[in-house]
Amino acid sequence: MDVMPLLLLVAGSAAIAAAGRRTPVPAPLLLVAVGLAVSYVPGVPEYALDPHVVLPLILPPLLHTAATDSSYLDLRAQLRPVALLSVGYVLFATCAVGWAAYLIVPGLPLTAALVLGAVVAPPDAVAATAIARRVGLPSRITTILQGESLVNDATAITAYRVALAAVIGEGATWAGGIGAFLIAAIGGIGVGLMLMVPIHWLRTHLKEPLLQNTLSLLIPFVAYAVAEQVHASGVLAVVVVALYLGHRAWEVDFATRLQETAVWKMVAFVLESTVFALIGLQLPVVLRGLGEYEGLDAAWYAVAIFLAVVVTRFVWVYPATFLPGMLSARIREREGSPSGKSAFIISWAGMRGVVSLAIAFSIPTVHGGEPFPGRNLILFLTFTTVIGTLVIQGLTLPPLIRLLKLPGRDLQAETLAEANAQAQASRAAERRLDELLSDERNALPGPLADRLRAVLERRRNAVWERLGQPNPITGETADDTYRRLAGEMISAEREVFVKLRNGRYIDDEMLRTLLRRLDLEEAAAYREAT
Repeated sequence: MDVMPLLLLVAGSAAIAAAGRRTPVPAPLLLVAVGLAVSYVPGVPEYALDPHVVLPLILPPLLHTAATDSSYLDLRAQLRPVALLSVGYVLFATCAVGWAAYLIVPGLPLTAALVLGAVVAPPDAVAATAIARRVGLPSRITTILQGESLVNDATAITAYRVALAAVIGEGATWAGGIGAFLIAAIGGIGVGLMLMVPIHWLRTHLKEPLLQNTLSLLIPFVAYAVAEQVHASGVLAVVVVALYLGHRAWEVDFATRLQETAVWKMVAFVLESTVFALIGLQLPVVLRGLGEYEGLDAAWYAVAIFLAVVVTRFVWVYPATFLPGMLSARIREREGSPSGKSAFIISWAGMRGVVSLAIAFSIPTVHGGEPFPGRNLILFLTFTTVIGTLVIQGLTLPPLIRLLKLPGRDLQAETLAEANAQAQASRAAERRLDELLSDERNALPGPLADRLRAVLERRRNAVWERLGQPNPITGETADDTYRRLAGEMISAEREVFVKLRNGRYIDDEMLRTLLRRLDLEEAAAYREAT
């Protein structure tokens, strides 16, 4: 097996994603654009997107990282809009886009058109939430988009399987489809509920951080595989487990959390970068074999389906946003008056992604000895819809947000809330320290006790200092200056340690121990000042 193409894909994707952070173009869009351009460069290997790799091996860790980074409490507070989008909208889009494709494409059977509808129904909110964070969308919109992306893949995959059964003649009915959806959903949630407590128990009782992090890396794959083994939704199983573990992450050993955060950030960065690059690289594969649908007809179908996808989301989101409040006084009291601007942004933030392509590539080539009706066209329309939504909606979303002047995050209020929380925690820690020091078994020399109090005082004041005026000479805030000076001091210590190692006064093992201690102190100084 030649691993060089895979290494080139991963390394190139990571480099482009890193460069994208320094440009106004969001990294996902830059990766797709570069992938499109590179796909026709002579000598570039063909990267076929394999659904047997994407769905069980790439989707679970991406869902896991998104769910653990989400807030269970925020998602629960937004459960109604999230459910309406992740379940109601996906089913509505499956039927609406499928019906539109049936009317637009001559000779495409309704069942095959519904397969297309299910394939393009789920928005991929990785790009949308990345943009939302970058431009500072209100947290409620970001929570809704995140929550939608966590569950809608399960709805779309189930809808796809029902539509596929109808195409290949397995006697699918509306009642059977609803039953299959309920079995998959309830089964996936059940598997997640069954796994989450024992997995969390293991995480809290394993004392070796390396073992704990190995377990952490296996969790999404185990949850997905167990659920799929019993014909339930692996997506929902992963999400349920990850939400529970993220909500209770504070109970895990601090060393595990530090390692785990770094590992999962790296995993998510590599997978997301590679996935968006793969989307662009699929162009030659998709265009091959269009046959009778080549030329202007294919272009017209692509534009029509893209417009159907965009319009369908607006048709669903606006009634789903405003009607519940009109019909229920309790919803009006709990959620207030919805904003038309927010509804527009949620409607426009419907970019499709790799899950749609993976599902499309999993469509069988033949069934019962006959070619699958319109398979190549479905692949092409899925690809053009994914590219169209990522490029058109993705590029226009930031200026639209700025144009609508949506209220962003109130950083001043967040800092005040953080300062008050830290003050309450510091008072509790101070009381606990006094209790401990009053016991003669915990006797400490005065300087060491004072050091504990000084650390506590520094932590308490750090947040308030962030609200202070910047230095009139350097323009730095007190936090910036503190972090810079702490870094300079630690760098000076680090240089001395290295010189002592080079002079053979200390060995490399001792150097690594001393450097790790400095790294932890530098990380602590950085966290205190941010």
